Amino acid sequence: MSWPLPGALSDDDLELLLFPTAPSVADGERFVPDWSLVDRELRRPGVTRALLWEEYRAAHPLGFGYAWYCKHYEAWKGRVRPTMRQTHIGGEKVFVDFAGDMIDVIDPATGEVRAMKLFVAAMGASNYTYAEAVASEGLEDWIDAHVRMFTFLGGVPKVVVPDNLKSAVFKADRFDPGLNRTYAEMASHYGTAILPARPYKPRDKAKVEVAVQVAQRWILARLRNLRFFSQADLNAAIRRLVDELNMRVMRG
Repeated sequence: MSWPLPGALSDDDLELLLFPTAPSVADGERFVPDWSLVDRELRRPGVTRALLWEEYRAAHPLGFGYAWYCKHYEAWKGRVRPTMRQTHIGGEKVFVDFAGDMIDVIDPATGEVRAMKLFVAAMGASNYTYAEAVASEGLEDWIDAHVRMFTFLGGVPKVVVPDNLKSAVFKADRFDPGLNRTYAEMASHYGTAILPARPYKPRDKAKVEVAVQVAQRWILARLRNLRFFSQADLNAAIRRLVDELNMRVMRG
């Protein structure tokens, strides 16, 4: 284009010159990203899909749009990272963990407020749930919670699947985790096996992840506005809600 513009040039013609329509390109001729490289880049701090897509379009202006980019990346991940559906046998596994939310107990003598942790367990096949408030995630509370859980269940499952907290595992390892000695001795005493979830693999303990969410909504949320002056009173209230929850699970 040059100035002055030709006198015969209409506004519509001028708009087409300034903003030409995108050329029609067949999908087979568009550049497809290297998804393994995209996956590797996304593991770096601060790198997002939008950023990588912008770089892709800068290098390939006729490339695919953002929605296509995300959809096909997810499809690639599904092919290279297949997930196996876990089949649970009745009585075989119990999954255990602590909820992230806490609930307070008030000392009636001093007024001191203590934040209690919620221990949660769920059976693999039935989703039968156990929960109780303990003072900490320390070893003594961890072991005692297991003993009371076995009593509640009326037996000991073949396998206990915990997360990699320090009271359970002193060395997290995908193939050979190092169990806390006291925890291992407890398992030996009860004739069960400890099989910790792999680090950073929440699907290994998906049962208790869901049970924790349910416990936080069904138990903690309903107790949040109440005041408790002893751990025993708090656990009595939790036990009533756990019984209601398990009746609801069994009906489902």
